[in-house]
Amino acid sequence: MADGTLKVGTITTSSGSGTITIGQSGETVVVPNGLLSGQNYPAFEAKRASSDQSVSDNSYTKVQFNSEIFDTDSAYDSSTNYRFTPQVAGKYFVYASVIGNSQASSNLQEIRIVIYKNGSFGRSTLTDCRDNYLRTKNQGVQAIIEMNGSTDYLEIYTRINDTSGDPKVDYDSDGTYFGAYRIGA
Repeated sequence: MADGTLKVGTITTSSGSGTITIGQSGETVVVPNGLLSGQNYPAFEAKRASSDQSVSDNSYTKVQFNSEIFDTDSAYDSSTNYRFTPQVAGKYFVYASVIGNSQASSNLQEIRIVIYKNGSFGRSTLTDCRDNYLRTKNQGVQAIIEMNGSTDYLEIYTRINDTSGDPKVDYDSDGTYFGAYRIGA
């Protein structure tokens, strides 16, 4: 295929008998979104914008990525549930990053970020800084996750443990973000 042109000798019906002529007899060809263009859809990326998000110390809290950078299929909710619900089945590359802030020098003990699927704990990463406390830490996670295309959804949670008891998720488009895109069936 070159320049968006697909050349095929013969297209037959699903039973294998008969030829389909595009544009005649009401026949249509449905191509999954992005298949011919080489792009991976559905896809989105969102960020935490405008203000820091307060979180309870040492408790899992859903991160509210409240500003979409892009959303090809309107599959990310940036105002209510803060979740990605693609309506196309397949495998998705999922990534997220959170900047945890203890609000005071040398108070950050641990930060964990977790990809939740359908409300359940999934892939996670953890940094334990108790031997060398920090003020802020950028923590990332990524995974390939199978989605059913109808009811599956993804959310990002974080757990920030600090000695001050007042941790926050920094709003920073370069460091606090969540995205996903379909990579195949």
